[in-house]
Amino acid sequence: MERWATFDCYGTLIDWEGGVSRELARVFGAAAVTERLAQYHSVEREIQRDGSLSYREVLTECMRRLGAPVRDVHSLAESLPAWTAFPEAHDALAEARARGWKLAVLSNTDDDYIAASQVQLGITFNEVVVAQEIGSYKPAHKHWDEFFARTHAPREGHVHVAASSFHDIAPANELGLRSVWINRLGETSANVPTRELSDLRTLPEVLDELVPA
Repeated sequence: MERWATFDCYGTLIDWEGGVSRELARVFGAAAVTERLAQYHSVEREIQRDGSLSYREVLTECMRRLGAPVRDVHSLAESLPAWTAFPEAHDALAEARARGWKLAVLSNTDDDYIAASQVQLGITFNEVVVAQEIGSYKPAHKHWDEFFARTHAPREGHVHVAASSFHDIAPANELGLRSVWINRLGETSANVPTRELSDLRTLPEVLDELVPA
């Protein structure tokens, strides 16, 4: 049986919060980051709701609504390709692949961003599904529908790995899928994953526990 691990990318493999926070600090000042980041989370969900905008456009519209100067409304979108991978991400992905897992990304972003982030990670994924090409943002289910349609991956051999309880763990539960919540920030959630980890270091072992070879 093929074994597939699907991943959200930003926040799970790539340091989304660090990338966003650095740009918010540059534009609005360090003292404003906490407030602006909270506003960003709310605004982003609203903008993504109908799935009509690319993620580059979402990032730009978020900055506009947060009150960025005209010269800076595109700056967050332009900064994303340089956002760095979490230090353990490459080794965890490489080890999972060495154990026979196929790797895929299901991301609320654009294909060029994922291409840049694969360079940051030093890993090429077996499959990539992005919001830009399917016209839908998680927590809607279309990413998973598209993934299973493309790969014919067996559901009993699949695990979804993600940092967002709202965007990923909740829909995985709705779909009856195994999930691993990478809870880097020590958050609490009513969406209960199959397993919870604080980072990716022990993920290969956990994947093997959930779906033995």
